[in-house]
Amino acid sequence: MKIADLAEKLGAEIVEAPNPAAEILDGYTSDLLSDVIAHAPAGSVLITIQGHLNTVAVATLAGLRAILLAHNRPAPDDMRGAARREGVAILRSPENQFVLSYRVHRLLRGP
Repeated sequence: MKIADLAEKLGAEIVEAPNPAAEILDGYTSDLLSDVIAHAPAGSVLITIQGHLNTVAVATLAGLRAILLAHNRPAPDDMRGAARREGVAILRSPENQFVLSYRVHRLLRGP
């Protein structure tokens, strides 16, 4: 599913989307960035509350295509700039990680 389509279906705000047509293949939920590096599948969207520059660095290292910030966490300017440079989308939603994980799973893999 394309990043733009995922955002639309979730009702999520697109904060940054350098490549809105990039395909999201899977999802991963974690706030422990070392866990993301070790286990998140490439091509995934990361569902997290970690709204800072290091999250973009981890997403880039792990080959992730998007970061979905739960609880409407803000994306600071340095995070947004890094996401643009690295080609990582940032989405934001008021929903919590549990709900977002469920919804992303249903959208990508069905019921």
